[in-house]
Amino acid sequence: MQNTALKPTILVVDDEPANLRVLKHLLAEHYTLAFAKNGPEALRVAEAQLPDLILLDVMMPGMTGFEVCQALKENVITRAIPVIFVTALSEEQDETEGFAVGGVDYITKPISPAVVKARIKTHLSLVQADELKRTRLQVVQRLGRAAEYKDNETGMHVLRMSHYSKVLALAYGLNEEQADTLLHAAPMHDIGKIGIPDHIMLKPGKLTEEEFAVMKTHPEIGAEILGEADSDLLRIAKSVAMTHHEKWDGSGYPFGLQGEDIPVEGRIVAVADVFDALTSKRPYKEAWTVEKTLAVMKSEAGKHFEPYLITLLEENLEEILTIKERWRED
Repeated sequence: MQNTALKPTILVVDDEPANLRVLKHLLAEHYTLAFAKNGPEALRVAEAQLPDLILLDVMMPGMTGFEVCQALKENVITRAIPVIFVTALSEEQDETEGFAVGGVDYITKPISPAVVKARIKTHLSLVQADELKRTRLQVVQRLGRAAEYKDNETGMHVLRMSHYSKVLALAYGLNEEQADTLLHAAPMHDIGKIGIPDHIMLKPGKLTEEEFAVMKTHPEIGAEILGEADSDLLRIAKSVAMTHHEKWDGSGYPFGLQGEDIPVEGRIVAVADVFDALTSKRPYKEAWTVEKTLAVMKSEAGKHFEPYLITLLEENLEEILTIKERWRED
């Protein structure tokens, strides 16, 4: 017998009992069903049970399906629930209105059982994909927090440099989705420090040559922690962890990559990370002025940093300083 706890929940909303019976017969074997016969009842059930999907009639007395959908989308608790309209209305303007108020699909009556099942399966798959994406992001964010416990850096540093990275990525020509992925991946840049022994990681003085050699293994440790994944977020996070200490002239580590052989995400994070580190106070140093920081970083263009990224840093300095002020240290 199938465990109903594992079945997705669908809320079916229709003022005609015959229509409810048809959909119950069609869907009950594979889904947990909830029912409502009018708009206000649908809103109450949706908020109480948080179904995975709603099948919503349009032509109902009192409150139309379009009005119900609009109310669902205005409620922060229910706005993410996908709504499929099931209705006898078949004009193009009706479909347009359905999508305008937030519906994800539109099925006309009389229904085709195969079409209803296929549409439900498709949209539940999209819900699961979105949930997986959110979960991956949360895992990456928590790993980033874990790395902070092993470092002198602060959570505000990680937040600021991640947002700097997005600004530079957009200026460099990456699209919005790519820039957002880098925003969320950048906090992973030093995740490998989890694997560095405390007597080295927390040493207050200068590291010996041998200790620094151990410290320089943290990019490869970070890449090993993040592993192989089909997720763009984890793939970019791994690349950032591995390559943010590479230098444009090939003198960086761990691989001595040079120029455009360094992945663009590593080049961007290197600039964002160093800019924030230099302009921030740490237990071992005072904050540098923005002017001094820019002068030093410009002198390192073509050596440590890609020259074009230093130009972009200057051109977008106002936005970057706004970010710095928004998430300043307390």
